[in-house]
Amino acid sequence: MSSGFKVPLHILLLWLLTLQGQARYIEKNEILEDTLGLLNSELKRELPQDYVYSRNLKCVNMLSVEGHFTFSADQPQLHCGIFFIGNPNEVISLEYDYVNIDCQGGDFLKVFDGWILKGEKFPSTLDHPLPTSERYVDFCDSNNIRTIIRSSQNVAMLFFRIHTPGNGFSFTVRKLINPFPCNVISQTPNGRFTMVVPHQKRNCSFSIIYPTEIMISELTLGHFNDLQIPAQSCGGATDYVQLLGGNRLDPSRMHPVTDICYSFSGPAQVKIGCDNTVVRVVSSGKYINRLTFEYRQLGQHELDKQNENGVEDFCYAAD
Repeated sequence: MSSGFKVPLHILLLWLLTLQGQARYIEKNEILEDTLGLLNSELKRELPQDYVYSRNLKCVNMLSVEGHFTFSADQPQLHCGIFFIGNPNEVISLEYDYVNIDCQGGDFLKVFDGWILKGEKFPSTLDHPLPTSERYVDFCDSNNIRTIIRSSQNVAMLFFRIHTPGNGFSFTVRKLINPFPCNVISQTPNGRFTMVVPHQKRNCSFSIIYPTEIMISELTLGHFNDLQIPAQSCGGATDYVQLLGGNRLDPSRMHPVTDICYSFSGPAQVKIGCDNTVVRVVSSGKYINRLTFEYRQLGQHELDKQNENGVEDFCYAAD
């Protein structure tokens, strides 16, 4: 993987760490202080129930909270983006409240269903139910004017370009419950998750932007049961789990670590020392597939040991 992609991916990682209050050595600015304050549980309990969080935005932002947000250009802003992220079981709802941009003069305001960075997409084209062209909602497209846009997973993006100082927009973000979350980017380096794919022909990826240990405690694939003898190869299997590793955002371009195509009650543990780890469920739609796993970030001493075994080469193998 080129350093041109690894740097912005690490910037995203730092944003996520900061939003969780774990990056102790990052200098706080006004935006981070606002966001960290709202994430504090003590402060949340003090806020009135009808309180709506509100603040102004800069050219590049990461938003993990609901609220009312405004951007006003103080100079031409030509390459701007806002990353939205919710909890694994949430989707993002964005509603425009006010828009003042010059579409004819080259301004644009586009929402992307997922994240895109240096041409890398999450969810990948193989994992998302819509073709890439339909994942963009362009405010300047007169044939596709929508004031309320809802994501398919817990992440979304807004791209914008504004040439004229004083022009801008405002919107409201809400997070809605998703009963069957499919594609997810984790906000945290540690956690536990259960993914259920109920009779749907689709691929579901859970992405962790950290070197990670995956611990699978339960896997149920269709009609199979715990007594099934593990297959030597998953060739021809229509329902299975993939563990992927790499230094990129798009799961379809990452390196397969292992495939699992039989049901079992764990534990099964795998350490993946790459920048990004993905647990991916491939479903034919014939069965109800269920996977429960825990994950934790690898410590530096574990990474050093893995690197002695050629993990760096493995992580870059898909580039």
